[in-house]
Amino acid sequence: MCYRNSLCKVPVLILSFFQHALNSGIRRYHVAPVLCQRAKVAMSHFEPNEHINYEKLEKNINIVRKRLDRPLTLSEKIVYGHLDDPAKQEIERGKTYLRLRPDRVAMQDATAQMAMLQFISSGLPKVAVPSTIHCDHLIEAQLGGEKDLRRAKDINQEVYNFLATAGAKYGVGFWKPGSGIIHQIILENYSYPGVMLIGTDSHTPNGGGLGGICIGVGGADAVDVMAGIPWELKCPKVIGVKLTGKLSGWSSPKDVILKVAGILTVKGGTGAIIEYHGPGVDSISCTGKTSWVLSCLWRLGRESGMATICNMGAEIGATTSVFPYNARMKKYLGKTGRADIAALADEFQQHLVPDSGCQYDQVIEINLSELKPHINGPFTPDLAHPVSDIGAVAEKEGWPVDIRVGLIGSCTNSSYEDMGRSAAVAKQALAHGLKCKSMFTITPGSEQIRATIERDGYAQILRDVGGLVLANACGPCIGQWDRKDIKKGEKNTIVTSYNRNFTGRNDANPETHAFVTSPEIVTALSIAGTLKFNPETDYLTGSDGKKFKLEAPDADELPKLEFDPGQDTYQYPPKDGSGQHVDVSPTSQRLQLLEPFDKWDGKDLEDMLILIKVKGKCTTDHISAAGPWLKFRGHLDNISNNLLIGAINTENGKANSVRNALTQEFGPVPDTARYYKKMGVKWAVIGDENYGEGSSREHAALEPRHLGGRVIITKSFARIHETNLKKQGLLPLTFADPADYNKIHPVDKLSIVGLADFAPGKPLKCIIKHPNGSQETIMLNHTFNESQIEWFQAGSALNRMKELQQKSS
Repeated sequence: MCYRNSLCKVPVLILSFFQHALNSGIRRYHVAPVLCQRAKVAMSHFEPNEHINYEKLEKNINIVRKRLDRPLTLSEKIVYGHLDDPAKQEIERGKTYLRLRPDRVAMQDATAQMAMLQFISSGLPKVAVPSTIHCDHLIEAQLGGEKDLRRAKDINQEVYNFLATAGAKYGVGFWKPGSGIIHQIILENYSYPGVMLIGTDSHTPNGGGLGGICIGVGGADAVDVMAGIPWELKCPKVIGVKLTGKLSGWSSPKDVILKVAGILTVKGGTGAIIEYHGPGVDSISCTGKTSWVLSCLWRLGRESGMATICNMGAEIGATTSVFPYNARMKKYLGKTGRADIAALADEFQQHLVPDSGCQYDQVIEINLSELKPHINGPFTPDLAHPVSDIGAVAEKEGWPVDIRVGLIGSCTNSSYEDMGRSAAVAKQALAHGLKCKSMFTITPGSEQIRATIERDGYAQILRDVGGLVLANACGPCIGQWDRKDIKKGEKNTIVTSYNRNFTGRNDANPETHAFVTSPEIVTALSIAGTLKFNPETDYLTGSDGKKFKLEAPDADELPKLEFDPGQDTYQYPPKDGSGQHVDVSPTSQRLQLLEPFDKWDGKDLEDMLILIKVKGKCTTDHISAAGPWLKFRGHLDNISNNLLIGAINTENGKANSVRNALTQEFGPVPDTARYYKKMGVKWAVIGDENYGEGSSREHAALEPRHLGGRVIITKSFARIHETNLKKQGLLPLTFADPADYNKIHPVDKLSIVGLADFAPGKPLKCIIKHPNGSQETIMLNHTFNESQIEWFQAGSALNRMKELQQKSS
C-alpha cells in the first residue's frame, strides 16, 4: 500500500534523517512508502541528490505522441522520453539519428581505462551525469575466489589506483575489485523502470530486466554523455517478441533468448530494440494490472530471468532489450532497498508499459508451453539445439560429447535464483551419493549474491557436489581463466551459462567446443559428464546402484531474509575532487596518456594498401583479443600488438599472417601495420558480414586508427563497432553490392574518392587498382550524419569536442 496523501504530514525532521543517512553512505535502508508519491526519489542510494525525473519523461512522451499521432511501444516511450529536443527532433525508425540525454553511465574496468583517459584528454573538470566504474574484468580465475582476488589486486594495483583516483577527481563512483560483475551491480543498485543508461560493455542491456533502456557503447560515447553532450543513436526499429503460454519443468528464461538467437541469428537484431510483451510474460514476470501483487504470490515469476533474456540480446546484435514494468520488478526493487522507486514507478506506470495498439517492425511469437530446454553452440551463440538432441548432433558432427568443465555464473546467469536452481539440482545428486563427473565452477554475480548464497547454504551445496567458487567477477566468461586441465590445441567440450562461445573466447584454445545453456542444465550435464544426457528423460545411477531421475529444479526468486550486502566495496567520489592527483607514469607498460589523432587533410584517400581481407566471422575478439591482453587496455600502443591477430586472411586461410605489400614477406598483422605506418602508407581492412560483432570494446577501433588504418570496408557492421570506428575518425563503409567483396584482392590498392563532397546518404566511390594495371570502380555506402562527418574531418569525435569547447570559450 502507498499512502497517497501522507507526504505533506511527514515531519521535516524525518526527511532530514533519511537525507543524513544517505549522505553518510548507509548501504541499505528502507524508505517507507509514505515518502514515495511524486516526491524527489533518488536514482540510487549512492547519489542522494540525483533524482528520478519521471515528470520530464512524461512531458517528452506526450510531446512526441502528439507529433506522431499514434500509440507508442515501450521502447519508444523511454527512448523518445530522453530526447534532447522532443518538439523538433526528426523521428523515423531505422533512419534518423536521435540526440538523447541518458540518465547515467557505467563502465567496467577494462573499458573504463580508455574511457577515463579520453575524458581526461577532454579537459573537463567533472562528469555531468552520475557515473560509475566497476572492477570485474581483470580478475583471473585460477585457484578460487579469495586467492584469485588477492592476486588480482597485487597484479593490477597500478590500474586500480588509476581508476580509483580518476574516479575521485572527476566525480565517478568506484566499485572496488571483488564487488561483482558490472551488470549485476547495476541491476541491484542503478537500473530502474524508465531509466536510460549507457555502459561501456555490450551486455549493458541486462538492465532491461528492470524495465530500463540500457545500451552498450564504446568509451567515446560514454565520454559524450559524461561531458554533458547530447548522445547520438540511430532511431532504433522495434522487434516485438510476443510470449504466450507458460514456462514449466526444465525450461527456463535462458531458453527464451537461446530460441530467439536461433531465430534471428547473430545479426538479426542489428539496429533494433527487442521488446518482450504478451500474456506469456506472466511466466517470466507478472501481468501489468493492479492485482499484480496478489497474483504474483503463486505465479512462476522471475525478475532475474528477464535480465538474463535482455542481457543475451547482445548476441543477436540488438541495440538493447526491454520488458514492461510489472510486479516482479516492484518486488525486486523492494527487496534491494528501493521501494521508494517502485512506488514512484507505480504513479507513472502508464509510461512504463507499451500503448495498446502499438506497432512493431517485426513480431516473433514464442509459445513458452512448447519451449524445450536449449543449448547453443559451439563457436557461435545462435546455433540452437534442444538439449534432447545435442548428444546425437554432437556425435554426427564429431564434437566431443564428454564434458571437461561445466561453468555457471557470468553477468547472464548469476542471480540468487540462478544459484538456487543449480543448488537444487546438485542437492538431488548428493542425496544419491553423486558428484560432478566434470570439473565445475561457480561465479557469483556480486558480493551481495556471494554473501547471501553463503549464508543460505547454496554455496556449500555447490562445493559439496564438486564445485569451485570463483571470485565475484567475469572470469572465464571473458577469457580470464588460467585453465590447466588441457593443452592448447586439445579438442574438448565445455558447457556454460555464459552468453558468448566464440572460438577461443573462454580459454584461448581454438579447439574448445563451448556450449551455452541455463545454469541448471549446466549443473545436470556436469553431474552426468556428457552431452548425451537429457535430464528431462534420462536416468542417473546413484552410489547404491539404483537409478533415479533428476526432478526439474525450483528455487526462491529472492531470499526469504533480506539480501546480505557482504563487504562494503564502494568508494564515494568526494564532493570536490579538484585536488586529487591522477598518476600516469610515462614509463608505465599498462597506462598511457592519449595523443590526438591527426586531422583529415582534406584530400581523397588514394592508393591505400590492404592490410588484410578477412574471411568469415570477425568479432571484436578477433580484432582485439581479450584474455592476457586485458592488462594492456589502458596502453594503446601496447595493446595494438594484438590487432586482428584472430582474423582469418583470405589469401592463405591463416590467422595473424598477412603479406607485406612493400616487402612481399608474410608476417604478423600488427607488425605489418606498424611497418606501413612507419613508411607513411595508409591502409584499409576488407571484412565480411556483421564485422565487429560481440564486445563493445572500442580498442578494436582505436588500434587500427593508431597504427595508420583509415578505412574499413565490409558487407555489414555490428552497431557498436561501426559507431566506435566513426568516433575514432575511421571510415566504416559497406559495399553497395555485397558481391563486390569478391572484386577486391589482398594485393590490390584502393582509393576512396569524393570525400570533399562527403555528405549524409551520398555514396562514395572506390577505385580498385589491380597489380596488372587494370582498374574498376565500385560504390560504397555509409551511415554518417553531419556531426559524424565532422568527427572524421576533425580526426576523431574527441578532437571535434575539443574544437567546439575552444570556440565556445
